[in-house]
Amino acid sequence: MEQEVFKQQVLPLREQLLAYARRLTDNPDDAEDITQEVLLKLWCMRGELTDYKSIPALAVQMTKRLCLNNLKARQRKPANIETDGWALESRAASPYAALEQKDSLHQVTRIIDRLPGLQQTILRMKHIEGLEVEEIATLTGCNPEAVRMNLSRARKKVKELFFKINK
Repeated sequence: MEQEVFKQQVLPLREQLLAYARRLTDNPDDAEDITQEVLLKLWCMRGELTDYKSIPALAVQMTKRLCLNNLKARQRKPANIETDGWALESRAASPYAALEQKDSLHQVTRIIDRLPGLQQTILRMKHIEGLEVEEIATLTGCNPEAVRMNLSRARKKVKELFFKINK
């Protein structure tokens, strides 16, 4: 499916999916995140969308599953998540400082892994892949303001949890 066809067939579903997610989560921020995550997933699988009988039905089902996963995740405590092996170039002056730097990176990585899927994706696209906000907006199918908002939320949450851990 080409980008123009995707814009015509999938992006108009955004408001419907957002309303459905709001009803299921009772949280406008989570509903926005879930809706954007659904659109991102649909964008990533745009090549296979022609295999489905109803793209709107698929989108609604994905929204429902993500909402349920979100509600379940809120009920449990976050598990101990391992780092995904990011490489760290040590610029530290001493072995102690290098170890401290490596530990801090490990903590930040675990915090990022706990973020909601869309925030995690946007944060990685921006800071690891080096994409600009407009590029991320195009890929996720949301507007640049929503990308900035999610990026801001993700950074704020990472900062808050990092300083909470290191008190």
